[in-house]
Amino acid sequence: MTMPIALPYGLRDVRITPYTDNTATVLSATRIDLTNSQTFSFAEAEAFEELRGDDSLVATHGNGPIVNWSLEAGGLVLEAVQAMYGGTLTTTGTTPNQVKRLRKLKTDQRPYFKVEGQMISDSGGDVHAVVWRCKATDDFSGEWADGKFWITGASGQGLGCLIAGADVNVVWDIIQNETATTIV
Repeated sequence: MTMPIALPYGLRDVRITPYTDNTATVLSATRIDLTNSQTFSFAEAEAFEELRGDDSLVATHGNGPIVNWSLEAGGLVLEAVQAMYGGTLTTTGTTPNQVKRLRKLKTDQRPYFKVEGQMISDSGGDVHAVVWRCKATDDFSGEWADGKFWITGASGQGLGCLIAGADVNVVWDIIQNETATTIV
């Protein structure tokens, strides 16, 4: 039986998976749920070099694809912010007096991480979009405003995968599942 055409609708889940170090070769076992996900978008881009001669375009050559991605989620998941922007996350005290602090030093580098989003398909099953090696290259953003909830926003670029034993050429995947599958 042929799978139906995917009809992705909405955004069911977004998970961020940090790499164990800044070499981006080993994914952590920790997957961080970006609760209250509102958007996850990406666009493939590529820079091209042109060869011109005799008043015409002779050839063009791409330098390899990258992904420009962005996401938004309601609320402030400090673990996700740390995975995207770096810093040190500490929790002190005991309930009901716990304090969680994300502290960013000027010497902290932004780490690499993987992003995976899930959309339910109106024709059955679901669709997952994966950007394998992301780096937040734009501003960490959000706004405190009267009568408004905090919306965490992030954006950046995705590059080719460096995981040992994986296809090191993969930049992104779109996966259609006949049966809906949670992000693993």
